[in-house]
Amino acid sequence: MQQRLKELEMEALQKIEAAENLKQLNEIRVAYLGKKGPITEVLRGMGKLSAEERPKIGALANEVRGVIATKIEETQKKLEEAVVQQKLASEKIDVTLPGRPVEVGNHHPLTRIIEEVEDLFIGMGYEVAEGPEVEKDFYNFEALNFPKGHPARDMQDSFYITEDILLRTHTSPVQARTMEKREGKGPVKIICPGKVYRRDNDDATHSHQFTQIEGLVIDKNIRMSDLKGTFEVFAKKMFGADREIRLRPSFFPFTEPSVEMDISCFMCGGSGCHVCKKTGWIEILGAGMTHPNVLEMAGYDSKKYTGFAFGMGVERIAMLKYGIDDIRHFYTNDVRFLKQFFVHE
Repeated sequence: MQQRLKELEMEALQKIEAAENLKQLNEIRVAYLGKKGPITEVLRGMGKLSAEERPKIGALANEVRGVIATKIEETQKKLEEAVVQQKLASEKIDVTLPGRPVEVGNHHPLTRIIEEVEDLFIGMGYEVAEGPEVEKDFYNFEALNFPKGHPARDMQDSFYITEDILLRTHTSPVQARTMEKREGKGPVKIICPGKVYRRDNDDATHSHQFTQIEGLVIDKNIRMSDLKGTFEVFAKKMFGADREIRLRPSFFPFTEPSVEMDISCFMCGGSGCHVCKKTGWIEILGAGMTHPNVLEMAGYDSKKYTGFAFGMGVERIAMLKYGIDDIRHFYTNDVRFLKQFFVHE
């Protein structure tokens, strides 16, 4: 048995030395040190030995087992280190290479216009109000002096979900809801930015979805002169200090009297060019004094309170200010278009 144990030791050490990877090494461990290995078989046969031989063979068997286990452990460390080195070599990073550029986001031009208008009106004491885009017909039309069957409803071809629910066609419902919450008490000074929806064919100047900013002021002794003064500040802030404005009569069901506001062309200074269509003026927004019917429906005493309202298209303001010729550029997410408005902040 001594000879057999020595042969097993030599045989195992040779195989361990020849092992090329951890898998082979583990197979050698199981083969020689496992429960069914040859060393275990030798120990099981010790019952046939004399009392004098058993301690010698037992000690030798444990010695052989220890030598093999030690050799396996040493070889395992070498193979594991070799695996680590191989992995490091294959995953080597050249730290001298230039880094990949990180794309930095930027405000969309429509967002810039909205924030610029908000800053301007907040500075004049206005609040920013918001409301649902899926709206009730009552707030979208009836509370704004558009009774059912009113011909002015045809001016705003709408997306109806049910007979009484639709996608809002303007942000005026936010004004109606705000007045209702105030329960007939003033003052009210709000602007309402947000998306609106109308059934329209998309082209260079029209979109089925666009953005509006509307405003409302209600208090005692509000006059048309207050409206005009507000617009003069707005025009000079948004388009330059030398801009002039003019008001033209118009019609909106929720205001009386109603006006369209034009600004002097910022391209030609009023002399006439392709931007202003040779008129010297550019139409910017619609406005007017809040209709008494709108005030009364919201719970205000129209003999005590007056007000004015206005609405502007954010896309139109942006197109004029930045010289954009197609409204679809705002919604196609072309980074080449958006990068033109990048500003380091």
